[in-house]
Amino acid sequence: MELVEKMLSGSDLSLARLITLVEREAAEVPRIMSLIYPHLGNAYLVGVTGPPGGGKSTLVDRLTAVMRAKGFSVGIIAADPTSPFSGGAVLGDRIRMQQHYLDKGVFIRSMATRGSAGGLPRAARGVIKLLDAYGKDFVVVETVGVGQTELDIMEATDTTVVVLVPEAGDTIQTMKAGLLEIADIFVVNKADREGADYLAVELEQMLRMSPKDSGWQPPILTTQAIHDIGIQELYQEIERHRDVLQETGQLSLKRQEQRKREFIQNIEQGIRATILKLAEKDGQLVSFLERVEKGELDPYSASMEILSNRTLLQTWLSELEKEG
Repeated sequence: MELVEKMLSGSDLSLARLITLVEREAAEVPRIMSLIYPHLGNAYLVGVTGPPGGGKSTLVDRLTAVMRAKGFSVGIIAADPTSPFSGGAVLGDRIRMQQHYLDKGVFIRSMATRGSAGGLPRAARGVIKLLDAYGKDFVVVETVGVGQTELDIMEATDTTVVVLVPEAGDTIQTMKAGLLEIADIFVVNKADREGADYLAVELEQMLRMSPKDSGWQPPILTTQAIHDIGIQELYQEIERHRDVLQETGQLSLKRQEQRKREFIQNIEQGIRATILKLAEKDGQLVSFLERVEKGELDPYSASMEILSNRTLLQTWLSELEKEG
């Protein structure tokens, strides 16, 4: 595929076009992913997440500057809220990263969440792969926000940075379980505000009560991203976490799990899409759907009846083969 060849040769324009195809879930995507597969695994993936208004974009901007000063190339995926008018990204993150626009070593792509509940667009994993294959040393992924069960970013990256602000102290208890599972590094940004020390202490106590079994205890850093304070220390902790993952073999295991999860998710999506197509023309399935919609049959019983009907399942398998 010519676009892939051009991208691998260093064409920014081809990279941008391939990202667009991935975002649109074009028919060419499986072929694209197959062609770039031999070129994956070199980039280090950093996720930056946390509640809206925490200064994540400014933090990513300053962190990118540190990486560039060390000679690394950087790809940035910034998940922005979806525009209610165009359906695209609002592009707030790009505005806050203007200093990197003319830097050939940085590639920034804003992506609309488009209803994704985990703060990360569904196509983000494909875009991460493209930036990896393109040759970026670091790929930094910023999400819209994070909640207790939004674990997409943890599953898609190697190191997850959770960014909080002093005002989050009152709500930290409601986010506890999710934060403990997500965070490899905690950052209390806007640390010049009142309550920063209190939040750092609260996080430390929380971690003591629920220590991780991985041999890595998430550090708690204070930063003032807008004043470029604490960013060097954040980068150092990212590198330290990377070293620990590599030395213990956890990085390899983590990426194996990511590939396994992606494989299963792709199968699930394919089966779901096929069933939705069948639902439009298969008489038995249409009948079940109508009965469920009218309340004549509960969804659980209907699904179990279908799954236990070997003849019906065999018919669907034949339809799957016809679909190719």
